[in-house]
Amino acid sequence: MDIGGNKIESTYLHHSIALLRLYPQAVAFTHDPSGRVLYESTACVGQLLLRVASRLAKLVTAEGESYEGMSTKTQLQITSQIIGQARTCRLVDHLCSCLSISGSNLASGTFTSAPAAGEACKGIWGLMNGLSILSEKGIKKPAFPLAFSRDHLKLGTNEKKADGEPKGTDACLGIVETVTDNLVKEKGVQLAVSHALLHGSDSALTSTMQILIRCCVLSSLVCDILSGISGLDASNSANGGGDGTAVGAIFRQLSVRSSLPIVNNPIGKHICGNGSKDQEATANNVTDVLVLHACLVLSAVAQGLLTQGRRGSSCLLTTSQPKQRARFAALAYYATCNNDKDKNNFQSQNAAAMLALASIMALELDVNHETGSSPTASTFVSLMPRDAVNYCVLKFSNHDPAAGNHTSPETFHSRSLNSLTCWHAFRDGYVGVLNAHLRCGGISAAEHFCAAGLHLMLMSLLGGGPRGRGHCIGEHDVDDVAYLSPYGVVWAISAVQSCLPGGAFADVLLNKDSLCTLLSLLDRQHLIQIQLWEGSGGGAIGMNDLVRRIIDLLEYPFLYIQQFPGSSLAMDTHFSAGANSPAGNIAEIGKFSKLVNSSLPRYWELLQENHAGSPLVRCLELMDASDLGRPMALAARMVQNSKLLAYELVKQGFLAPALMSKMLDASSPKDVVMDALMAISNLARTSKDFYEPIAEANIWGYLKLYLAHSDASVRAKTCSALGNMCRHTHFFYASLVKYGLINLLIERCADVDRHTRKFACFAVGNAAYHNDSLYEHLRDVIPHLSNLLLGDEEDKTKANAAGALSNLVRNSSKLCGDVISQGAMQALIQVIADCATLLMASSSKKDMNSESPLKIALFSVGNMCIHAPCRQHLRSSELFRVLLRLKNSTDPTIIRYLTRITSKFSDVTLPAR
Repeated sequence: MDIGGNKIESTYLHHSIALLRLYPQAVAFTHDPSGRVLYESTACVGQLLLRVASRLAKLVTAEGESYEGMSTKTQLQITSQIIGQARTCRLVDHLCSCLSISGSNLASGTFTSAPAAGEACKGIWGLMNGLSILSEKGIKKPAFPLAFSRDHLKLGTNEKKADGEPKGTDACLGIVETVTDNLVKEKGVQLAVSHALLHGSDSALTSTMQILIRCCVLSSLVCDILSGISGLDASNSANGGGDGTAVGAIFRQLSVRSSLPIVNNPIGKHICGNGSKDQEATANNVTDVLVLHACLVLSAVAQGLLTQGRRGSSCLLTTSQPKQRARFAALAYYATCNNDKDKNNFQSQNAAAMLALASIMALELDVNHETGSSPTASTFVSLMPRDAVNYCVLKFSNHDPAAGNHTSPETFHSRSLNSLTCWHAFRDGYVGVLNAHLRCGGISAAEHFCAAGLHLMLMSLLGGGPRGRGHCIGEHDVDDVAYLSPYGVVWAISAVQSCLPGGAFADVLLNKDSLCTLLSLLDRQHLIQIQLWEGSGGGAIGMNDLVRRIIDLLEYPFLYIQQFPGSSLAMDTHFSAGANSPAGNIAEIGKFSKLVNSSLPRYWELLQENHAGSPLVRCLELMDASDLGRPMALAARMVQNSKLLAYELVKQGFLAPALMSKMLDASSPKDVVMDALMAISNLARTSKDFYEPIAEANIWGYLKLYLAHSDASVRAKTCSALGNMCRHTHFFYASLVKYGLINLLIERCADVDRHTRKFACFAVGNAAYHNDSLYEHLRDVIPHLSNLLLGDEEDKTKANAAGALSNLVRNSSKLCGDVISQGAMQALIQVIADCATLLMASSSKKDMNSESPLKIALFSVGNMCIHAPCRQHLRSSELFRVLLRLKNSTDPTIIRYLTRITSKFSDVTLPAR
């Protein structure tokens, strides 16, 4: 290979295939105490595959029929056959065996085969890269889910996994899976990789890091291994990244890249531990591209740990505060350093370091769930130079998308514009760092960035790029615009929410186009692509995180008012509004509070105009039942507050049997079930137009289940829903009997829970209101209603019980005998007497409100007086003596009801007032 140089000829093919076929014998050769056979053979294979992949990268982009004096087609055939042979003979298995042998020898104290570790990584990366180049040749795919969804809106492309899959074909994926499996299971492979990171050449280091990026993306378990966190450690916060780990080795390489010698560099000393001559000797081998890859590995590890639910920067930076600060400061240095001679590579390096900073900060931000950040996060933010933050802002408006894409093609093959890798967008890190500053900086930081128009820039990015600014998605061309990866989108949404109290509220939530952009992120195509995305921030976890962040933002005004009604302190889900703000800002915070309150009507109008119900139903359809809490809460709020949105939700399939079954299933979280019942209740209360869709939802089995639920609040909510389902017409009366709900409702009137009793009476009353078809089935409820009237119940419960008794005689006299014999009439008279006593004893002499059981009881007695048996019983009771005590009431409703009763008795007249 040394003699042949870069020539790709037929003899090269024969020699290469022979070498690949011989390599398994070299790995299995046991009589090699010096390790030279393993090292030399592995070095040959590694060099061969790297060279072939490099030539492939150039050939696929070459123009014309020849390249460097040779036929392009012939060279492609030769290189493709070499890569194909490597795949066919399962070369990756033998390279992993080499790593295992090397690592096992290292564990036993033998270093003779250690150099082969780096060469094996070169071979693995060459094979991965070559297969990726071949599989993606001639294929143009959107880099990120956001890009795909925008292209779909424009072009109407089909929903296909291949269109948005970032990993290429199964051929390359199979290699990554094999390496990942070995890395997770084999301790020797882990040790060999760490050794390659510490002592490998430039090309070995770069290859190893490229491999690790892909393994981390494939399996978050790799992130634990690279950090040195035990798989048995189930705690969210763990200590990782120490000396001897792969992460520690990467930070060591970053430190030796520093312009100062490690011995005299306190930052480097804290990063690596004790310095050595080896560290200084390897300093010159760490290139700018290597720094870039090191930062990308750290980003991938941090994001993988986030996916597992781990929190705290100690997962990567150890628990040593000096080492934490030093490592973070080193990344901050790489994020802001510059070199006019090699500006393009430095821009990529800056972006990668920013991404590492943002990913590590994300681990720290949510440690304290009450404030949304931690003291450590605030310390990290303080280490970022102010110029770095301003640099982030400038990147949004001044960055040339192609500027960061001038590294070698074999290193970043198939990377689309605006991306660092297939999984990380160029601007992700900048957005993440800005989000961290906003989360930790409070109102003052929000005001500062809003004054610079940051929130508008972020909305522009979420809309698909600068040209989308000011336009609803779908109304403009989407070519050549800037995109974010799934993590970048989540960070951007979080940053926008943090900006709301700083001056962004009106521009974001009271602007139709901005609101349209946010809702478009819940578009079915985007959510599906997030689900299919196999990188960090994808899958079900990534989709759930995205939906939660967007709904947090959409619900901001409602949660603000709910948590701080009439308060002068602003609320933000990320930080306390006044925590980091000077006292002089209190007046401004008060203005913001008034703005939110006064803007609610307009906000509801905008939600209606943007058809916010449709994307919400798509979320409910795509998400698992266990994750429906936030979207279901917003759906219930929409139904309760907006008739137009309620109609839209139903039209879009909110009451579809499959969706209702998912939400009301016994395995669903309680809050999801409660919100679903509340939404059904409010739909039924709003209009009889919803009765038929509710009937088609086929929820009777669930209503029956929840009437007997062990949780009292669920029973109460179910009774309320059934009451409203009988509010407007008798549409559901037959179903109540058919599905056995009447008897359960009767039992609930004697429930141990007072709220359940109250709503059960309400439901029974409505079940008897429209006609007498259910009277016979409701006969057994009369004793319960009587007991409630005489018991220690709240006024509303007694009023509902009295109303139910009124309705049981409203349509016929079928139940008059039971009403008399079960003491219901006497109970009503007792309620009237008790209320009359309270009314007369009141010092203010104020009449009772419209929900008082007195008025409902008087009305109920008036209904009973229509029927002769009831009149006869009342004539012999103490009714008129009780009514006489109310004759001086000044309430016209009470007087009207008294007159109605006495008019049924021609021989009885109450004395004039």
